[in-house]
Amino acid sequence: MKVKEIIVYLESLAPLAYQEDYDNAGLITGDPEGECTSALLCLDLTELVMDEAIKKGCNLIISHHPIIFHAIKKLTPGEPETNILVKAITARIAIYAIHTNLDNVLEGLNAFAMKALGIFEYQVLRPFTDRLSKLAVFTPLAHAGKVRDALFQAGAGHIGNYEQCSFNLQGMGTFYPLATAKPYVGEVNLPHQEPEIRIEVVFQNHRKNEILQALLKNHPYEEVAYDLYPLSNSFAQAGPGLIGKIENPIHETGFLHHIKKTFRLSTLRHSTLRDKPIQKVALCTGSGSFLIPDAIRAGADIFLTADLKYHDFFLPGSSLVIADIGHYESEKGVKEWLYAKLIEKFPTFAFLISEINTNPVHYL
Repeated sequence: MKVKEIIVYLESLAPLAYQEDYDNAGLITGDPEGECTSALLCLDLTELVMDEAIKKGCNLIISHHPIIFHAIKKLTPGEPETNILVKAITARIAIYAIHTNLDNVLEGLNAFAMKALGIFEYQVLRPFTDRLSKLAVFTPLAHAGKVRDALFQAGAGHIGNYEQCSFNLQGMGTFYPLATAKPYVGEVNLPHQEPEIRIEVVFQNHRKNEILQALLKNHPYEEVAYDLYPLSNSFAQAGPGLIGKIENPIHETGFLHHIKKTFRLSTLRHSTLRDKPIQKVALCTGSGSFLIPDAIRAGADIFLTADLKYHDFFLPGSSLVIADIGHYESEKGVKEWLYAKLIEKFPTFAFLISEINTNPVHYL
């Protein structure tokens, strides 16, 4: 199949619009129209991983961390990024990164970590805002169903656990077709009244173009009357971090041991314990210290993340316990997450999990 078929599916799960501003998720190099015979799944794209892909005959690498984070001004031999990119281009291997967009979806990498801990009911810790809009369109009665269905098919009308959500109000539309008009109903140079339905649907902003295209393609009028409204509602389906509850509370020490076992940690840094049971758990894989205030406000008993600095451990005081579970350790499950999703969608395709341990941090 073509590279773009895999990309389209991945971006249906984790839209690029959900990535952070500093990120560089998406197709890094390669032809989306190129044929793909096998793909290698990895956390970090190192030179060893690139060599592994070449040896296994993979012509697509799907990595969590982008190989290019910042602008590259020179491609000189000896630099790790240069060596990897040159090998990829020479071997005609496409590179795709699915990073903070995967971190920021409800059922993404954070959910994988939550489920590993035995927590299956959770919600986004810091939901996105200003990511939604409302479309209101006026259509003749006979075409309301067709227009509404087209909007749903394009991605409008999704609210939480519900799809095909809309509000419909019947009224009377009026217009006066000028001499140059080609009206669907009515006659030129004569006033006209038409029974219409006002259809309102909510949509995610990154779907705006395809929704408007669907509207204009399926609406009968020469000039389509519609309104767009930006919404400040929070969007519970996406945003950094998750928070959930353990069914049966566990004492702090016992839960810390559970964390070590789950993520296979040789050591675990944590803040001062409170001698209280743990029930409400907040989590952010990778670097998530920016979410400590959110975890406190949400009433979490413990917040798990990585890359914590010395002073971060002072921030919660006695409000909650924070624990550093390691960047690599918290995100290494991305390979299994990708494999499970991709093999379910493309069961006969060759998806391979990288065997290289790319953790750059070692302990004595």
